[in-house]
Amino acid sequence: MFDAIYAAALFAADLSPGTIIALVCIGIACLLGLILLIMLFNWGALWFQGFMSGAQVSLLSLVGMSLRKVNTRVIMQAKIMAKQAGLPISGPLGITNRRLEAHYLAGGSVPRVINSLIVAQRADLNLNFDQAAAIDLAGRDVLDAVRTSVNPKVIVCPDPKKGGRSRLSAIAKNGVELLVAAKVTVRTNLERLIGGATEDTIIARVGEGIINAIGSADTHSVVMENPDNISRAVLNRGLDSQTAFQIVSIDIATIEVGQNIGARLQVDQAEADMRVANARAEVRRALAQAVAQEMKAKVADNRAVVIAAEAQVPHALAAAFRKPL
Repeated sequence: MFDAIYAAALFAADLSPGTIIALVCIGIACLLGLILLIMLFNWGALWFQGFMSGAQVSLLSLVGMSLRKVNTRVIMQAKIMAKQAGLPISGPLGITNRRLEAHYLAGGSVPRVINSLIVAQRADLNLNFDQAAAIDLAGRDVLDAVRTSVNPKVIVCPDPKKGGRSRLSAIAKNGVELLVAAKVTVRTNLERLIGGATEDTIIARVGEGIINAIGSADTHSVVMENPDNISRAVLNRGLDSQTAFQIVSIDIATIEVGQNIGARLQVDQAEADMRVANARAEVRRALAQAVAQEMKAKVADNRAVVIAAEAQVPHALAAAFRKPL
């Protein structure tokens, strides 16, 4: 080995400076060519796909993404989708490589964000990449939110899957129970999606509003004749405030007459009053019996006094006869 190194050193000593520089340049070129071949072998097809689509992702950017543990295929597909859909991929508000990488490294779903932006653009909704990324990182399904904003969905109130009940129970002023089920049509409010209340809050508020509206009615027949009055009363309360949804409509699906709670309460009250009256009568009867017994005792005492007085009469007569004239 040392002989080979010595021979190479002797060979280099015999070369001219120009020849050494040429050999160094050739070595560097060969090294660069080898690196380029490796890059083309690993990322060439993906880069060429992006180049033909105008995605503006360089080969060096793909290498850097791989070194930063970023899925290059996901980023490239996102850029291609954004470019083909006409979304801005450069500029201050554009979908740049840096923004896509940051969202990917933060644990977000890049494809879902891009799909939501495409749907929002087609529906003429005001949604940019930063908003979509924030919604996605907040744990909300941004694609479903955009779709719900375009195509409103229906929420059942009450939801049997969550509360176990299929109808709300409300009582009018005349004491008649009404069993009500409603369907709430909502669309997503993208501006309040982050930090806004969820569907459970909408269901709870609508249920409270329906019970309040029925409870304010004088009779159950008024509610049965005009169920839309309930919907208007509930909508006027602004139940979608501070929620992630905007209530489009509230429709009464079913309404049935339940028990006459007022009559049952009156019967229960009458029975309770009767028991109280019976108890009071029993008290008076017991007092009367006690007074009667007391009177009997007094009669017996007076009779004993009379008998004692009658017993004194013979003694008095005897004393009178013994008395000298």
